[in-house]
Order: sequence, then C-alpha cells, then structure tokens
Amino acid sequence: MAEPSAATQSPSVSSSSSGAEPSAPGGGSPGACPALGAKSCGSSCAVHDLIFWRDVKKTGFVFGTTLIMLLSLAAFSVISVVSYLILALLSVTISFRVYKSVIQAVQKSEEGHPFKAYLDVDITLSSEAFHNYVNAAMVHINRALKLIIRLFLVEDLVDSLKLAVFMWLMTYVGAVFNGITLLILAELLIFSVPIVYEKYKDTSKTPRNRKKKGRISTWKPEMQQLLKHHLIVITLLLVL
Repeated sequence: MAEPSAATQSPSVSSSSSGAEPSAPGGGSPGACPALGAKSCGSSCAVHDLIFWRDVKKTGFVFGTTLIMLLSLAAFSVISVVSYLILALLSVTISFRVYKSVIQAVQKSEEGHPFKAYLDVDITLSSEAFHNYVNAAMVHINRALKLIIRLFLVEDLVDSLKLAVFMWLMTYVGAVFNGITLLILAELLIFSVPIVYEKYKDTSKTPRNRKKKGRISTWKPEMQQLLKHHLIVITLLLVL
C-alpha cells in the first residue's frame, strides 16, 4: 500500500526540483557587472566600476594619483619623479616607525614593530604562478609579432596601407602633442566621458525600447554639446 503513495509523490518532488534548477543560470549576483557576462566579470568589472565612479573614493584616489604622476612626468624627468616618490614613501614609513617607537617607549608597551603584519605576509612568487604569467604574456607577444610581420611584409596590401595612412596622420598629432600630453588627455577622457554619457543618455531610445524605429541616436542634444565643450576645454588646456 505504501508503493502507490511513493509513486504519486515522486512526480511532485521531481517537478519541484526541476523548477528550482533553471533559476540558477539566469540569476546573477547583485554586484555583478551589468554590461558584462559572468565569465568576463573579474578584472573587467573592476575596470568598469572604476571608470564609472561606482566607488568615488577608490576612483578619486586612482584618478588623482595617476594624473599627478603624469603631470610630474611632464614637468620633470623620470629619474626625478621616481626619486621623489621613493623619498616621500620613505619619509612616511620612517616617521611612522619613529612615532610608534616613541609612543611605545613612553607608555612602556611592547606592541612590537608597527609593520609586523605586513612584514609577515608571504609575497614570494611560486614557479607555477611565474610560468602562468610568462605563458600568458607569450601569447600576446607572439600575436603581436605575427601582426607586425604580416603588416611590414605586406601580406595584405590594404592593411599595410591603412597602417601607413595612420602613421602619416600620427606625424601631425606628434607635431602638436607629445606622448605624456596624449596620456593625460586619454586619462581625462576615460574618467569623464563614460560617467557623462551614463548621466545624460536617453534611455527611451536604447535598442530594447526602439521597437523597429531604425537606428536612432541614444545621445541627447545637451549631452552632445556638453561633450563638445568638454573636449574643447581639455584640448585647449593641454595645448596651452
């Protein structure tokens, strides 16, 4: 008598389990990157959150530090910039070390070295990790070498002509900007254009909401004017 009841209960159990399983692939973590898939959500999501100012303090620190570095390299030599950075770091660590030593001597405490937690961290690079990094780098290096050989030995005439035209145009760019200036301009655009676009984009004209109305620009007129003024001001500041 127990067997029919078990047989009648098994479909419900299987149906409930089958209904619970499909929700796993579709569901994503709430902190996942909205524009990227799960496979590429590692460092790509971190960069996406950085340039879109998701964490203002983190992005402000990265933006300010890199901008100061580039401006310093534009005004001083690389040796001077590296030397000043090392001196500044040593000044902070030595001052903190002496301060903690004085505090421990006055309070007669035995807290030990203030950087002991960081000194005990194992930062050795294993041979396996080293080989993984080398193999990943070799893939990109071999790809770049193949591309260089293909372009300079004119495997495809059109691609080689495109490279020649691009290099010819870069000679005019190099006559106006130097490398550091271009890096500063690129950083200002990277940390400003995405957040401006996200703020002023017209969501009613996105591909999901167009409904076969043809290709319609998702840029509002005021956003276009703002970006134009933004680019003009940055370019004038860098040129002057």
